[in-house]
Amino acid sequence: MKLHVRLVLAFGSCTLSIPALAASPPLPSLGADLDRTTVSGISSGGFMAAQLATAYSSRFKGVGVIAAGPYYCTGTYPNLSFLMNATTACMSPATSKVAANAAVSWKHAQEFAQQGLIDPVDNLAGQAVYAFSGSSDKTVKTMVVDEVEKYYRLAGVPPERILYNRASDAGHAIITKSHEDVPCAQTESPFINNCGFIQSQVLLKHLYGPDSKAANMENPAAGTIIDFDQREFIHGSRSSMHDNGYAYVPAYCQTKACAVHVAFHGCQQGVQRIGNRFYNGTGYNQFADSNKLIILYPQAQASDGIPANPKGCWDFWGYSNEDGHVPFYAKGATQMAAIIGMLDRLGAPRNSSAATPTQP
Repeated sequence: MKLHVRLVLAFGSCTLSIPALAASPPLPSLGADLDRTTVSGISSGGFMAAQLATAYSSRFKGVGVIAAGPYYCTGTYPNLSFLMNATTACMSPATSKVAANAAVSWKHAQEFAQQGLIDPVDNLAGQAVYAFSGSSDKTVKTMVVDEVEKYYRLAGVPPERILYNRASDAGHAIITKSHEDVPCAQTESPFINNCGFIQSQVLLKHLYGPDSKAANMENPAAGTIIDFDQREFIHGSRSSMHDNGYAYVPAYCQTKACAVHVAFHGCQQGVQRIGNRFYNGTGYNQFADSNKLIILYPQAQASDGIPANPKGCWDFWGYSNEDGHVPFYAKGATQMAAIIGMLDRLGAPRNSSAATPTQP
């Protein structure tokens, strides 16, 4: 119980009451170009991005890990439970000697690939990688994020394909340059901080390369937010995923093939807690407009019963595990399989009977 409480407290306690949402239409088929799929996330969403990009490495060309650690971080010390690893080694370890360890993560990834639990690890060498840690982040310390860079170097990613920013004094947050957001060094809801740059756009520019176009932040995003039913993609009773997910679709992408980026919110950043602040206010959508990119915003939700996930975190320590089901870190795991299902739907040929984008 004490360990569980520690994990809860680490991600704060501010909440925002959101009314129950009406049933949403299904996610439409948009003929997306899934050969250029990338993923990013903040906090638990950063751990999930790292997890998804390794488990399904054949599906992802790049990954952004903000304030989080490497793949299978919670398996670093086998004498400790996944939860104990999560609250110590993967968040606020006392020293580097008891922190996340890239070599251990890489060893596990190789073993899991040999067992067929995840895609071949050779794919990782072809990914572009963005990592970020703020010096004022006491929730997930920089020594944890350091291991993300080391993990990908072990995987054979060339140095020029890894962009690691640890120069900011940011707290535990995703970064913008909006004066309406939290001051840079603080850690408080909605965990979107003004540090003078738009992190999502730096991240996406790195993942998609130098030919990416600069986003126009003077104007609001011109595409459409789709509110869709996530339930059809969820299998198992312990997913802790919301009934609804969101996707941003630029006008171009409603009729033409576009790449897809998956953006994972962190703990206490789902629609349940902060409304549309994450999927409307972090800059991903403006980059999408300029670069013909669909942004998929899956949603986790708080759960006070079973599973125990009161802050709406993504699962990087095993709360979604069920007897007879695939473990959280392997292909086919409840949350990751749901995301892959959403991607496959977006990539399916357009169907006139599929749901059309509507503004919620």
